[in-house]
Amino acid sequence: METGPKTREWFHRVQQRIATLTLSFGAIAAIIVALTVTWRWGIGILIGAALAWINFLWLEQGLSAISKLSQAQHGAPKPRISLWVWIKVFSRYGLIGILLYTAWVLVHIPVVSMLAGLCALGAAAMAEGLYETIGRSV
Repeated sequence: METGPKTREWFHRVQQRIATLTLSFGAIAAIIVALTVTWRWGIGILIGAALAWINFLWLEQGLSAISKLSQAQHGAPKPRISLWVWIKVFSRYGLIGILLYTAWVLVHIPVVSMLAGLCALGAAAMAEGLYETIGRSV
């Protein structure tokens, strides 16, 4: 069992697993709901999971940029962070809101189904936490 400090590679693997699980859980739930309830609800869950995945990736990029800025040494040239990264950091929730509203108004996808799809990220994070605490100790 790992007891030492976590490496950058370890954090990268955790982030990759959470991103993969988010899309996987969302797709599985969307298929089940589309087959048992209605296709609009299935599409809503898939849209929500995809938005959760994009939100997670953009959050990770933003935190990496902020981390680089905070680690810059005094007197050394500051790392250049793309304007696009800052736009993604501050526009994540606006994008989610606009896309949810658009899907609701134009395609009549139920808002609750899209919000349920957004929960795929939480489910993925919980699954990863269980994997790290239980799966590693076995």
